[in-house]
Amino acid sequence: MKALQIAASGMAAQQMRVDVVSNNLANMSTTGYNARRAEFADLHYQQVARPGTISAQDGTMLPTGVQVGLGVRATAVSVVLAQGPVSQTGGDLDLAIEGRGYLEVTLPSGLSGYTRDGGLKRSADGLIVTSDGYPVVPGVTIPSDARSISVNAAGEVHAYFSDRVEPELLGQFTLAGFANEKGLEALGSNLFLETGASGPPLIGAPGEDGIGTLRQGYLEESSVDAVREVTELIKAQRGYELNAKVISAADQMLGATTQVR
Repeated sequence: MKALQIAASGMAAQQMRVDVVSNNLANMSTTGYNARRAEFADLHYQQVARPGTISAQDGTMLPTGVQVGLGVRATAVSVVLAQGPVSQTGGDLDLAIEGRGYLEVTLPSGLSGYTRDGGLKRSADGLIVTSDGYPVVPGVTIPSDARSISVNAAGEVHAYFSDRVEPELLGQFTLAGFANEKGLEALGSNLFLETGASGPPLIGAPGEDGIGTLRQGYLEESSVDAVREVTELIKAQRGYELNAKVISAADQMLGATTQVR
């Protein structure tokens, strides 16, 4: 009897599904977070009688055969790409990305990381960095005597000074796009790494080549739908319970077999 192993694989799959849902709910307030979805596929099949097998001397062919499934397995935990709602903060360095694209940052290892978290900060040297202190590419430094700054939709950063009428252009933010955004490797802290599955980054100015634009004074909220996540949680719980009942039934059947005299 393979029911024990099959039901156990089903319980493990539903447990992973609950893990993914719980992570989504935990990140309901994470800036720029996109929900994840667990994806599954059936396991190998035991071919008791293959379809198309000749079953008699007269050439009769089995129309369907006998194929017994051996359970389920996880195939992927993919990102549900969706634009989260944009909330107004009024911060000079709060930037929401409207559309596709990621801000590029320089990690301590020297590698480039990518994020949609536009809650930027200013370092002691005036350099624009992320909340973790990673410099945003290209490096833009705000002068200490700047009265205020503005960032337009194209990513141009202008500084205003008390003794000048015209603002000074400090630099321009760029955004990175990917052929397969779901192939990015999540590092945590709202950061992603390029992988072979994502393809190389396509760097461009905001608003060009299908890349989104920037909106100063706003932040992109999490795209997690609480109602959908709770529904997924209930479905996973019911699936787990049903697989547990299969294990209980299989155990009773095996117990009855061992008691035969």
